[in-house]
Parts: sequence; C-alpha cells; structure tokens
Amino acid sequence: MKYRLMDILACPMCKHFPLELYVLKENYYEKRELGGREKPVCELYCGYLRKNVSELKEPPCDECFKREVDEGVLYCPSCGRWYPIVEEIPRMLPDELRNRKEDLEFLSKYKDKLPEKIVYEGKPFNLKIS
Repeated sequence: MKYRLMDILACPMCKHFPLELYVLKENYYEKRELGGREKPVCELYCGYLRKNVSELKEPPCDECFKREVDEGVLYCPSCGRWYPIVEEIPRMLPDELRNRKEDLEFLSKYKDKLPEKIVYEGKPFNLKIS
C-alpha cells in the first residue's frame, strides 16, 4: 500500500479520517520518482510522517514514493476496527464480508508487533482471552 493512500482512506464503517497506520513490513523501490508531481503530493494527511500536511515545512514526497507497506494494519481510533494490509493490499471490508479465520490468523502471526488495542480489543475480531 502506498503511504499516500492514507490521504484519502477513511473507515468504511464509521467514515473516520485519518486512520492509524501500523507498518509491519515495508518494501523499498530505489528507482521510483515523483514524475514531475508538485509537492506536497498529499492534500490533507501525510501517511509517511503521520501528520497533517499543513504541519509540514518540507514534505518528504521523494522518499515516500519509494516505499510501500507490504504488511501492516490500518486502525480506526473512532470505532476500534482494524483492517489488515497483506502483500501491499489494504483489505478494508465491512464486518459482514470479512473472513474471521484469516483475520485471526493474521492477528496471531503479528500479535507481538501490534498494540494490544488491536490484538485484544479490535473489532470485528480479536484474540481476547475469555
């Protein structure tokens, strides 16, 4: 997932913006360039620095374009839902379309690298010990 996607993503359930990003694995592509785009590329939110664009003096767009999140989690601080990023693809599905087994396997795999609010309290599925 490109960091600049954070500028437009909102929670599909409650529509909260911006989401929190937790990067578990990142890919780096040395030869990617802005391609003549004007800085800042993002309009509202810089996902790479996790700040509002209005707070940035010199946006790191050149560096951001070279990086993609391979594995990670998008988290909504408003409703507590989390969405996995797998093989650079954010899986932002509504609750009823999510695969419980796959989501729990993802959480189990990364439980030591993610905050407890996601692992043990996240919606719609978590690893809460009953």
